[in-house]
Amino acid sequence: MCLAIPSRIIEKEQFRAVVDVYGARREINLMLMSEEVKLGDYVLVHAGFAIQKVDQEAAHEALNVISLILEDVKQEMSEE
Repeated sequence: MCLAIPSRIIEKEQFRAVVDVYGARREINLMLMSEEVKLGDYVLVHAGFAIQKVDQEAAHEALNVISLILEDVKQEMSEE
């Protein structure tokens, strides 16, 4: 199963960018993007590549769902 995480672009230089997700930063490749992205945009990142631009509302909604899932998993693990 693959999961693409919405990440916010905080630095950009040609075909490389630095994104932030939950406070973690990582460098990604923009070569697969068909549209231009700018600082502050959200992109779906998979295997180190930005694969699609997403609007801010959809990104926040997805990140909230992921946070809820992580909270449930953390709680279940602490109960074991």
